[in-house]
Amino acid sequence: MNILDHINSSANIINRRSLLGQSGIALGSLAATSMLKGETPSPINKGLPELPHFQAKAKRVIYMFQSGGPSHIDLFDHSDKINGLHGSELPKSVRGGQRLTGMTAGLKKLLVCGPVSPMKQRGSSGTWMSDMVPYTGKVADKITVINSMHTEAINHDPGITLLNTGSQIPGRPSLGSWASYGLGSSNSNMPSYIVLISQGNGKNPGQPIFSRLWGSGFLPSQHQGVLMRSGKNPLLYLNDPPGIDRSTRRRMLDDLASLNKETYQEFADPEIETRIAQYEMAFRMQTAAPEIVDISKEPESTFKLYGEDARKPGTYAYNCLLARRLAERDVRFIQLFHRGWDQHGSLIPHLTSQCKDTDQPSAALVTDLEQRGLLKDTIIIWGGEFGRTAYSQGSLRNGRDHHGRCFSIWMAGGGIKQGHVHGKTDDYCYNIEKDPVHTHDMNATILHSLGIDHEKFTFKFQGLNARLTGVEKAKVVKGILA
Repeated sequence: MNILDHINSSANIINRRSLLGQSGIALGSLAATSMLKGETPSPINKGLPELPHFQAKAKRVIYMFQSGGPSHIDLFDHSDKINGLHGSELPKSVRGGQRLTGMTAGLKKLLVCGPVSPMKQRGSSGTWMSDMVPYTGKVADKITVINSMHTEAINHDPGITLLNTGSQIPGRPSLGSWASYGLGSSNSNMPSYIVLISQGNGKNPGQPIFSRLWGSGFLPSQHQGVLMRSGKNPLLYLNDPPGIDRSTRRRMLDDLASLNKETYQEFADPEIETRIAQYEMAFRMQTAAPEIVDISKEPESTFKLYGEDARKPGTYAYNCLLARRLAERDVRFIQLFHRGWDQHGSLIPHLTSQCKDTDQPSAALVTDLEQRGLLKDTIIIWGGEFGRTAYSQGSLRNGRDHHGRCFSIWMAGGGIKQGHVHGKTDDYCYNIEKDPVHTHDMNATILHSLGIDHEKFTFKFQGLNARLTGVEKAKVVKGILA
């Protein structure tokens, strides 16, 4: 008796359309392997045959996205003069007619606010960093700090969307989806693109994180990111239903594949092929996923390195540890979203809390990957959607508003210079004076390190050759490449 006979004999009679629909709901969120090209799906999403365009410096990406806009002035962007300017009014010549948000437009004066914590030069490279990020300071000689990032976006959702998808308009494919589409996967048991979300321990809940930030847009849906949750069941609908053992599930999938193949032959819809591959991926992940989140065999040295929060599912430290475990299993694109960086008020306590949550595990990930020989072919990115204003929002040191004219990120790993600082801002950390890097430039550089020419990497959509880096000229930032 096949599984359909079994279902019918149990009086759970389901027509074909209902069966396909219900199964799609259960496993549709697991997008990963290549499309079916025969009786069974290919075990690995191989990507495009013409890629890479040239020799890649990295195989995978870990993107530690800091949602809310970390303050570059307080963490990485050093100015010799800004402390002496503390409390003075920001000159109109510096502001240059920049529009203000509704949160500061009513202020009578824009008072300059110096860094809330001392900055020191770190490592043999002498990279300036705040005392709030001492652990990152210890890996200063392994990373590149870019102090000249800039964006047109002035608010969170457009800024986050622009950085992650190349457009402020929602619905475009994410960076991770582009990487999956172009390069495919090296692990047939895991999706090529996995997302992890955390929230700070402070009182600032942070901006909402929308699933479209890891969506595939107009690319095939198998390339959308898969959200891995904390806890014993990291992926929804992965476990077998009560009363269904693994052999029964295998027969069910075989029958579903037969029905789906019949439907594909009738309609030739590639999404049907994707659905079959999703089912197969989910079946294999029943073994692979629980093993990844089982950190019980990690030695004590791991938790000393990442911090005690790494034992707690859902924390940023825990997600950094999972990122290393996913990198070990050759997941192509791993994206962490951490909320809570939007310090309009309570600047000092909230910024301190955020740094406490993120500083040690971020640096630990760099160290851990290097010790395991993975840093050389992994790109690590740490940063948010924009920076914060040099002037205070409200009373001095109460908070900082959004600032897109300049902000800081840091990168490490495959093909990235070590112990390097790129770009320079003015005395107020307000305007870029040297080597500007647009968000499109950063995405072009990430693709370049993966062996992809961003201008040639396109997808036909609505009659246009769409690309991640948009229609305006973007450049690879060669100054940060080793």
